[in-house]
Amino acid sequence: MEIDVATAWEIVSDALGDQVALVQGSRRVSYREFEDTAASFASAIEAAGAGHESKVALYLYNCPEYLLAQFGAQKNRSVPVNVNYRYLDDELAYLLEDSDAEVIVFHSSLGDRVGRVKDRCSKLRLLVEVDDGGEHLDGSTRFDDLVAAYAPQSRKTRSPADLSMLYTGGTTGMPKGVMSRQGPYVGAIYRTSAAMLGMEAPSEPGQIATIAREVATSGRYVAMPCCPLMHGTGLGICSIPALLRGGTVVLLEQRTFDPHEVWSVTERESVAVIVIVGDAFARPMLRALEEREREGRPYDTSSVLDVVSGGTIWSAEIKDALAARLTARLTDMLASSEGGLYAVSIASRDAHVATARFALSEGARVLTEDGRDVVPGSGEEGLLASPSNTFGYYKDPDKTAKVFREIDGRNYVLTGDWATVDADGGVTLLGRGSNCINSGGEKIFPEEVEEAIKRHADVDDCLVVGLPDERFGQRVVAVVGTSSATPPSGDELREWLRSALSHFKIPKSVIVIPVVRRAPNGKADYQWAKDEAIRHLS
Repeated sequence: MEIDVATAWEIVSDALGDQVALVQGSRRVSYREFEDTAASFASAIEAAGAGHESKVALYLYNCPEYLLAQFGAQKNRSVPVNVNYRYLDDELAYLLEDSDAEVIVFHSSLGDRVGRVKDRCSKLRLLVEVDDGGEHLDGSTRFDDLVAAYAPQSRKTRSPADLSMLYTGGTTGMPKGVMSRQGPYVGAIYRTSAAMLGMEAPSEPGQIATIAREVATSGRYVAMPCCPLMHGTGLGICSIPALLRGGTVVLLEQRTFDPHEVWSVTERESVAVIVIVGDAFARPMLRALEEREREGRPYDTSSVLDVVSGGTIWSAEIKDALAARLTARLTDMLASSEGGLYAVSIASRDAHVATARFALSEGARVLTEDGRDVVPGSGEEGLLASPSNTFGYYKDPDKTAKVFREIDGRNYVLTGDWATVDADGGVTLLGRGSNCINSGGEKIFPEEVEEAIKRHADVDDCLVVGLPDERFGQRVVAVVGTSSATPPSGDELREWLRSALSHFKIPKSVIVIPVVRRAPNGKADYQWAKDEAIRHLS
């Protein structure tokens, strides 16, 4: 069965009514309130001229209004567009214009940027402001006032082929809008939901209500995205599935990641599913647990059934230490914004999984550059390829042709992630080809070097980049973050790496600083690391 997001949502909200859908601090939103507000938002944007496949930009920190506007846009058959709240004027103007945004919903603290770029965006017709204490932007309408002014929109007939769009973070160029159809995504959510409950997958819409009631009654899907909703992991892996299943989404209040907030909110709300993005989240969460253990007042983590990560590497050492403290599955998803789920690894207290080692997901393959399947155990390197519902980049046919390919009559996504295939069929991720460093003809994946450095007890984080080198073409440089009172020197780290890496992979220079900067979603900011390396070395 395939169905669009909004129609599935309406079935769930009708079934659950006064059940809590959203929590942030003391604020609680029931399914009925959520449905009425989203429907009023749909009416408001329709009255402003937004229609089928009109783009609605969400330039927001995590808050209930993000999800209210997301579902409201989809009820109107419009297309929500995620916007990174770190974007400054030119980046913001680019994305609004590239996406053909007609509506923007933004926090008032970001309104000065919106005010400076709105006249550069040719299709923008409605500015909606969520008040967070910032100065009101003239010409915008406050979100609460807007939804209060419109009756809920009458329900529409929609299609599983309705468009979804997720903008990538732009780590390999300017941000690109990845297009997909909603039906297969929603269908996959309900297949996994039914399996989780020991039920048959739904074959008609009425069965969705049964799943939602079962999930709501069990309390098994109180889900907390620790990463931003503007990132695919926070929205597409955590929040939308939780709501379509009849669960509750719990949002953190702080706008910078606070691991103690994660665990205190987990205690208070009995969170069952925690969604993160790799070591950037998992490492400080582990240290927060350790800190409270030393104080003799450990957090109650008994409600946690799953910790799910996607988007960047989650080290085995951190997984093992968390697993020792949690009675939960630790699920590491190797996926991409382009929609491919390439592989998964599941660790627990009783199951250790090596760093970057995964089991291929159904239909996924590892292909050589000439299109052959890599032979297991051969040691040959190949590109990960995943069957996907996504079908291209918005308004970019050239890049679409490189990434979205038909292979053996089936659509695949190949984003440039390299891996080897072990004799038992498991895969080991090497890294993203676009980040690969070529030094003296040797191919070096930054992720491998980063993971080796992060095993040092005094290292908090690390990014590795290639800088121009007259002799070798590129030289390997590491930017290391440490909060240690006695941080290791760069030379000490280079010497320490000699037992872990081949000599050509050891960085020529190691720059030690207090904090490595990452994007809000936890992903690597390699441009920042490169700029930082150049600044220090010059």
